[in-house]
Amino acid sequence: MLIPSGQPVIVGSGLAGLLCALSLLPRPCTLVTAGTLGEHTSSAWAQGGIAAVMGQGDSIEAHVADTIAAGDGLCDSDAVRRIVGAGPEVVRLLDRLGVRFDRAPDGTLALGLEAAHSHRRIVHAEGDSTGAVIVRVLAERVRAEPAITVLDRTRLLSIETDGAVRAAHLQRDGRRFRVPTAGVVLATGGVGGLFDDTTNPLGSIGSGLAAASRAGAVLGDLEFVQFHPTALAAGPGGGPPLPLISEAVRGEGATLIDETGARFTEELAPRDVVSRAVWHHLALGHAVFLDARQALGDRFAARFPGIDRICRANGIDPARMPIPIRPAAHYHMGGIVVDADGRSSVPGLLACGEAACTGLHGANRLASNSLLEAASGAVAVAKILAPEPDAAGTVSEGGAAVAAAPLAVPVRTIMTRAAGVLRDEDGLAAAVRVLAPEALRDDTALVGFLIALSALDRRESRGGHFRTDHPEPAPDAVRHRLTLRDVLDRVGSEPERAAS
Repeated sequence: MLIPSGQPVIVGSGLAGLLCALSLLPRPCTLVTAGTLGEHTSSAWAQGGIAAVMGQGDSIEAHVADTIAAGDGLCDSDAVRRIVGAGPEVVRLLDRLGVRFDRAPDGTLALGLEAAHSHRRIVHAEGDSTGAVIVRVLAERVRAEPAITVLDRTRLLSIETDGAVRAAHLQRDGRRFRVPTAGVVLATGGVGGLFDDTTNPLGSIGSGLAAASRAGAVLGDLEFVQFHPTALAAGPGGGPPLPLISEAVRGEGATLIDETGARFTEELAPRDVVSRAVWHHLALGHAVFLDARQALGDRFAARFPGIDRICRANGIDPARMPIPIRPAAHYHMGGIVVDADGRSSVPGLLACGEAACTGLHGANRLASNSLLEAASGAVAVAKILAPEPDAAGTVSEGGAAVAAAPLAVPVRTIMTRAAGVLRDEDGLAAAVRVLAPEALRDDTALVGFLIALSALDRRESRGGHFRTDHPEPAPDAVRHRLTLRDVLDRVGSEPERAAS
């Protein structure tokens, strides 16, 4: 395949990457995806919808207030107003591109309710298949556009910089390539694959964060990982990725019960609160279930067809049986720090979607704000990529890829134990010490190390970050920022110093 030179390179084929490529048209670009187009992305697995103010009685101000409340003191209010305000246009844009959202009998959008939202404002497509529908429609449009070169089965190895982005180094079919470009967009998703239990594709290991960090970009809020309280605790081996049981099921009245049938928490509290309640109840030796029998019963399959299929594939009839659940890593509020246009601290390096840290989510993401952020961020990035880049040179082949030596430490096990739903100083410090020596040579270890170090530095509990040794929030909310150079200066020649 001919690989173009000088075009913007977009890495990732979820909602953010696909929509960014389409929003650039008629300007050409190169879209890089590790698998096949649109597959194995968190966007395609999104059961929830898009939070947008589309109904009577709702308002942008109410959506802003809900978002800021969920963010627990760390939201950027300007970013919240900008992104929330874009919600109605995001829905209209996707509708124009061919996404058919669910509608009520009178033709108006059917709006769902999810935790911590004060109004019904969740727009869905095919019930609980919103992400899959959006990605399918956008991927079809991308495939049909000759101006978009799709490099599937391709990995981003690194970003070459010289004060600004100069090239992307890619690996495809066992070969390495240097692709000159003045613009790289990272839409590479989250970090759920770093944990034993996750609802994300296992390839979601923060590869974009690692590449950006090694290129010198500022990262932020890395300690804030959202654990979804209701992943299906069933299936062959019970291993990852765990199927998600959407929060929308609780929005329709399903309750959380234990083996005695007793409720033990408020189902529509913020996700971090519910996840800790489930985690604590499991730690006490209880089994935990999501019970939709009374709230939905025989209507379950019609309202949540995808979840119904998942449950039945695991021997569960959700209309008549409670669904066994447990928390799982689901979303990363942190990422590459970007401005309102998606620019990172490195000229020519941009980010959108879950890989970006926009300030929308703060310490805890409000349900269904993620697809909204991905879409609005993709459009914003495309606007500033419009000028022709200054990138001279031709694509050069760098020879066969060299397999990396196996890691000496099990990153997923370390992260699950130290940086899971509940954290403390001893566990985090141990994780930092073990991961530090591996971080310089391995991207997975690097991202795990940076998350653990950020969590160690935050000696309080806030949003998705809970320290059992510091269970209360600090008086002043502070957003953490770091660069790899800062960390290396701190670590020095002795990895143990990172944990001190």
